[in-house]
Amino acid sequence: MYKIDFESPCHVHMIGIGGISMSGLAEVLMNEGFTLSGSDRSRSELVQRLEAKGARISIGQAAANITDDIDCVVYTAAIHPDNPEYRAAEEKGLPMMSRADLLGQIMQQYHHSIAVSGTHGKTTTTSMITDILLAAGTDPTVSVGGMLDSIDGNIHIGRDDMFLTEACEYTNSFLEFWPTIEVILNVEADHLDFFKDLEDIRHSFGLFVKKLPDDGVLVIHDRIRDYQEIVGDFPGKVITFGSEAADISAADITYDEHACPSFELLIRGRRAGRITLGVPGEHNVSNALAAIAVALELGIDEAVFEKGLAGFSGAQRRFEKKGMLGSISIYDDYAHHPQEIEATLRAAAHLPHERVVCVFQPHTYTRTKALLPEFARALQLADLTVLTDIYPARETDTLGVSSRQIADLINAAGGRAVYRPDFDETETFLLSELRDGDVCITMGAGDIVKVGERLLGR
Repeated sequence: MYKIDFESPCHVHMIGIGGISMSGLAEVLMNEGFTLSGSDRSRSELVQRLEAKGARISIGQAAANITDDIDCVVYTAAIHPDNPEYRAAEEKGLPMMSRADLLGQIMQQYHHSIAVSGTHGKTTTTSMITDILLAAGTDPTVSVGGMLDSIDGNIHIGRDDMFLTEACEYTNSFLEFWPTIEVILNVEADHLDFFKDLEDIRHSFGLFVKKLPDDGVLVIHDRIRDYQEIVGDFPGKVITFGSEAADISAADITYDEHACPSFELLIRGRRAGRITLGVPGEHNVSNALAAIAVALELGIDEAVFEKGLAGFSGAQRRFEKKGMLGSISIYDDYAHHPQEIEATLRAAAHLPHERVVCVFQPHTYTRTKALLPEFARALQLADLTVLTDIYPARETDTLGVSSRQIADLINAAGGRAVYRPDFDETETFLLSELRDGDVCITMGAGDIVKVGERLLGR
């Protein structure tokens, strides 16, 4: 495998440079003196930010973008061997590596490398850790899979010898990482276009644990089924969070009028003060416990936890309040897995509301097909669910699955759901259906956020 020499910066070309992770890694390399070029499908805000810092970026991918002065090519998981730039780089014999390879090599440059993994909750937990560390006066380098206000974006280049990132299991990319501290938030069935089943996913998380050094630290949710199997024979330090029996747990959870919880923090049974969160839902109590476990291991004073977490208002597209349409509250959330949907809708139930209306755009055909009953059960928590067509992402429809099937299952179980294929039909329906006092949540990992924004634009 090609190894980048951080002592001798060279010219790196990134195919798909505008991605949320790739753009952040590009900034890390530019900060180290590397020359950066790349390509992407459109000129997004992240692309414009890189161009302003001196990166040369082409819109559209073509063989001509692979110029003779390039020393190494980095590509995302979405780039396949038939991509014209990928082919051109191969023909020129250039060293090539995946985004995950690059991220793993960057992690090796730091004394503390913290990787936050799990089927869901990674962005929020990584953001919580970031805000605690910043409140403590430390200055880590952070790569997060969302836009975080406290670092003004998705990347922060810090001065301390500490690197914090999300670690996604899809395509086993996290097995290219070299963390010294790992967080495993949850392990659920997802990405079944790559993994065979839940046991295959659990096996990968077990391999992820083996990436830790013998003196590393594992922070893991003790409610993960048979979590000890995932821990395996790891000889380092294991910190559990979650249940009353865990090392880090919560008691006496209450909610304010915005559905934001507060709780008594318990550290190995000792009461360590009351924590108030600025984000809603019981699932965020769990995320906060994981963040606190990491901060404790890094030597952060307990007095800082409350300050760091109270100031955290969430990353964009994580139960984000977009605005008010008269007396109707419009929210947006990135949830695209049944367990995430359930967590968000249970959080919404703590808000003052007449009804909770969920506008859900399923993400990928394979996930929708594999988890149809689970989607229907989770969405029944809403008083009304509006289903739009599936967002295909990287896939083409070869499975014959439709959002209408989710709506049919919800209605058959006694819930209320309607299918409105496109955004125009969805918006028209919502304008006629929404009532004073409703909470309307657009939900999904695609572009469903546009529906709420268009409603508010009126």
